[in-house]
Amino acid sequence: HVQLVESGGGLVQAGGSLNLSCAATGKTNILNCLGWFRQAPGKEREGVAVITRIDGGTQYADSGKGRFTVSQDDAKNTLYLQMNSLKPEDTAMYYCAADPLPAHIFMPKEYTSWGQGTQVTVS
Repeated sequence: HVQLVESGGGLVQAGGSLNLSCAATGKTNILNCLGWFRQAPGKEREGVAVITRIDGGTQYADSGKGRFTVSQDDAKNTLYLQMNSLKPEDTAMYYCAADPLPAHIFMPKEYTSWGQGTQVTVS
């Protein structure tokens, strides 16, 4: 069983930055794929960025390319999402998720472990 706890959300002005963290505990050694997702009110949950633990490879949805950076600290079992040049349309609840081997890395239903989310509001 894996527990994920996000932090780092908040209120920021457009153009500002936030760095989200996701601390993982439990059987983290089985997790190969770690991802950040977000869900705005009235919208479906969508993938933002994903990292694979084996090789550190990253992939980004178009919404975050060039502005967001996903990274991991294996020693701390922590996932990060550095978000720069934030826009009002980035306002959402941000979740981290993990799975041993998702078939489609940006599909939320493929992930078995989820955090409770951290709110990001861009004014």
